[in-house]
Amino acid sequence: MLYQQIARNKRRTVLVMAGFFLLVALIGAAIGYLFARSAFGGIIIAGVLALIYMAVIIGQSTDVVMNMNNAHEIHSAKEAPALWHVVEDMAMVAQVPMPRVFIIDDPSPNAFATGNNPEHAAVAATTGLMEIMNREELEAVMGHEMSHVRNYDIRLQTIALALSAAISMLVNFAGNFWWFGGSSNDDDDDNSWGVFAILGSVLLIILAPLAATIAQMALSRNREYLADAGSVELTRNPHGMISALEKLKGAQPMEHVAPSSSGLYISDPEENGHHRWFSDLFATHPPLDARIERLEKM
Repeated sequence: MLYQQIARNKRRTVLVMAGFFLLVALIGAAIGYLFARSAFGGIIIAGVLALIYMAVIIGQSTDVVMNMNNAHEIHSAKEAPALWHVVEDMAMVAQVPMPRVFIIDDPSPNAFATGNNPEHAAVAATTGLMEIMNREELEAVMGHEMSHVRNYDIRLQTIALALSAAISMLVNFAGNFWWFGGSSNDDDDDNSWGVFAILGSVLLIILAPLAATIAQMALSRNREYLADAGSVELTRNPHGMISALEKLKGAQPMEHVAPSSSGLYISDPEENGHHRWFSDLFATHPPLDARIERLEKM
């Protein structure tokens, strides 16, 4: 089952990448037609920009994500003994290399894992998490993150983050270009130009950001259920994971978090345990109550 999940995640990576490049091509075609009347030229430019952006953010994904979330790295057990040793133990049990360890100065309890693969993974925990979690609960949370690492969920999330950011960059570029003087083509039919301008604007303003959100949600919410179950497998302690999730239910949202990386966290850092019914429709995480219920049934 574990190896099937890893293989499935690798296939999803390919699908996410393919879908992203298709979206980039559509955005490029719209930009090219709107501002230069050359859809093919727009596709080429958008593709080149996206490839450069992706190479940078994926090649340096850990540092980029950690900087976005104001995390600082610790290099030895002396700096945070409890966190360091728990991460070390969970990595050993999960049979993955010891990841880099980061701390986020935020009173809200939360944690996430990131990286391109298990050999270049990193985990981060907030100071709030370390303050309220006991040893068993901290092990459960880090077991959850190690499950993401060994299942290659971190690669999928990192790619989704990079793609969403690149799409936003293209849309912002188009918006700025439009406001500060787009293209003028006096010989074209005004009515035809108006129709295509409206269609292009709709594509850029509505469809592209929506598709970027869908790309970030390309990983099923079920991966959180799987990581919860994976934590129980590693710790042999379902009560530790249940207790940790119960404490997350009462947590306040984080003070400073990059919205584009919300999906990486063990609990939605912008909502945490305070989900509203309408927000669940497009949530990156299942409700904490539903996750607890599944663990109780195991």
